[in-house]
Amino acid sequence: MQTTLVERLKERFGAAILAEQATQDGVATLWVSPDHVKEMLGYLKRDIEQPYRMLYDLFGVDERVRAVRNGCPRSDFTIVYDLLSFDRNEDIRLKVPLQGDQPALDTITDLWPMADWYECEAWDMFGVRFNGHPHLRRLLTPATWEGHPLRKDHPARATEMGPYVLPDAKQDAEQEALRFRPQDWGLQEHAEGFDYMFMNLGPQHPGTHGVLRLVLQLSDEIIVDLVPDIGFHHRGAEKMGERQSWHTYIPYTDRVDYLAGVNNNLAYLLSVEQLAGIVVPDRARVIRIMMCELFRIASHLVWYGTFGQDLGAMSPVFYMFNDRERVFGIVEAVTGGRMHPNWFRIGGVAEDLPKGWDGLVREFIRYFPPRLDEYEKVLLKNLIFKKRTVGVGAYTVEQAIEWGVTGPNLRACGMNWDFRKRRPYSGYDQFEFEIPVQFHGDCYDRALVRVAELRQSLRIVEQCLKNMPEGAHKSDHPLTTPPLRNYTMHDIETLITHFLGVSWGPVIPAGEAAIPVEMPKGATSYFLISDGNTISYRTRIRTPSFPHLQMLPEICRGLMIPDLLAILGAMDYVLADVDR
Repeated sequence: MQTTLVERLKERFGAAILAEQATQDGVATLWVSPDHVKEMLGYLKRDIEQPYRMLYDLFGVDERVRAVRNGCPRSDFTIVYDLLSFDRNEDIRLKVPLQGDQPALDTITDLWPMADWYECEAWDMFGVRFNGHPHLRRLLTPATWEGHPLRKDHPARATEMGPYVLPDAKQDAEQEALRFRPQDWGLQEHAEGFDYMFMNLGPQHPGTHGVLRLVLQLSDEIIVDLVPDIGFHHRGAEKMGERQSWHTYIPYTDRVDYLAGVNNNLAYLLSVEQLAGIVVPDRARVIRIMMCELFRIASHLVWYGTFGQDLGAMSPVFYMFNDRERVFGIVEAVTGGRMHPNWFRIGGVAEDLPKGWDGLVREFIRYFPPRLDEYEKVLLKNLIFKKRTVGVGAYTVEQAIEWGVTGPNLRACGMNWDFRKRRPYSGYDQFEFEIPVQFHGDCYDRALVRVAELRQSLRIVEQCLKNMPEGAHKSDHPLTTPPLRNYTMHDIETLITHFLGVSWGPVIPAGEAAIPVEMPKGATSYFLISDGNTISYRTRIRTPSFPHLQMLPEICRGLMIPDLLAILGAMDYVLADVDR
């Protein structure tokens, strides 16, 4: 019998493996000694056959008030490493228990450069210090922030805090903290007898696609280095996930990637349903896929039009936003909402499809392909557009994996990986569609991939139209929301159960789960820990824009500012997806 990976790790690392944990998502999960975790991570990345080359996620958990531990090692704080192997098509999750109020662990930025921001986030949110980190700093909160917001003893609501006051001394300290010193950002002021020039791009600039500040270090017009300054859009989405019920948190997910609407809901609900053991009916699954692909089209149209605008083409954005309105017309007719319909539910969708939905979808399928043909002539084949994008901001598959790149940005450099195909969820394995791939990894190829994806999404929507199954639009599982009203008025017990299910929400069994999904911008997953309660104990949101934007300095050095704007446009990020 072939030795399993976990058995091999136990043979090699022995007592360094403290425990093996069973999780509802089936991911191999090991608790590892802090002194040996870096060695094990290096072994999994470099030495094992079919290695785990991507650091998919890195985050913290405050374990101090957790009730259900199921035999896991004692821990005040836990750092979780989630590794992805493309060859094996599987993850492994390593957990490191840390003790005390000032926990510390060695950095792994020398193993994965993308760990930089993730470790800074864990320090900012939980106060876990990473020894040897090149520039450990506040990332999502201001430099003057006191405390660590995702600790359980940090207030979750403004009403739990005293009134805000700004005495003169505090105001002076805040103003001083805003003073720009290049060395605080890891930048040099001088080199070889001349001074560098420093310039802010943003935080208010149309080319930054949101509230983002980029500190540019320039030599004449050449970018020597740049530092993204994020956090302006930070709203505490993960903290809110730990104060809302499983049901009432659904509309909050709409706002993480606010261009992708129900795609966010699906990423969250798949993890909740995995924890609860809920099987979603076929009709509900196909409805979800149809709505997700319509929102993928809407999201890509926003990218398509604004990318052209970034490069000086003004007309396309008006045409493409008009087509986006047609998509929203279908969404509104089906759900009653537009950008944030808040229509998916635990166990299915809020209501069945309304009468006439098929006519609206059929008309859009007829209308859209000729428009895409026209846009390709106007934009993709435009000489100026190609001059601004071909060969600009290119990176290799190896670089992309090192920096945690997923989605169209990964497929543009030759990596044929899409979670809808590799790990089909919600019934995607029942659909016929292709995964567009390009091989140069530059801004132009990133555009080609997304434009091809528009056609493939339309192909999926057409299959939903032609093959929509009959049946229920929501599971009859007792933990669905809102709970089904069967027998509600028959006796007081069922009435009370329904009342509690609506007001407090369902009690999800204790456990852990994360189901990756293919969002328009890349891989997203909600790692959820249930303590057997009506709210999540820990809600971790892994988004694609966070690692993508971190890679920006790597692909911009030596280029010019107009190239930077082209790279930003081609990247297709959204700041709520970065900051959460």
